[in-house]
Formats: sequence, structure tokens, C-alpha cells
Amino acid sequence: MRILEVETFVVKPEKQGEVMAFWQKILNLMKESPEKTRAKSTKIFTQVFGGTYGGYVIMSEYDSLADYEKDFAMMQDETYKQLEQESQAFIVPGTLSISILSALE
Repeated sequence: MRILEVETFVVKPEKQGEVMAFWQKILNLMKESPEKTRAKSTKIFTQVFGGTYGGYVIMSEYDSLADYEKDFAMMQDETYKQLEQESQAFIVPGTLSISILSALE
């Protein structure tokens, strides 16, 4: 059963210029250390029309909920904890939402 993790958030206006370099750092880390993630793919989108200005969406696809849970457990290492803390400087408080979706197949 395919699973999608969908994160939505709004980036602070003063951080708009810095956020993509930060996310590129995360994507590069995932490419350099594929053993640290179970995600089949991860994509980052920015709001273009509609919604809230500064809105971003990150979607990660997993083969199963078990793979997502393993990925979540692996992200408890110091590197990912530091990146998570760094990301808080970009996000407008109260706008982060994380959903787990199951594909209907």
C-alpha cells in the first residue's frame, strides 16, 4: 500500500530568499546518504496561484506505512535533528501541517 507524507507550511517573508538553498541542502543529503531514507521520492513545491502567499508543500512517497515509520525513526539522528531545528527559523509558527495519505489502488 503506497503512502504519501504531505507537509504544508508558510515561509516567513524575510526568509523567502534563503529557503530554497536550505531545502536543496536536505535533498542533497538524501541523495548522498540514500541509506538514511526509505522515501521512494521527495518533491518540494511552492504555492503559485491561490492559497496563502509563501506556502510550500513537501511530498514524500513510501511503499508502506512501515517504511514511513522506519524513516521517521532514522530522522532522530543528530544531523536530521539539527536540520529540523534549522527549518523552524523559516516557518511561520502554527502553519506546519503533516498528513499521511494512503493511495487507493
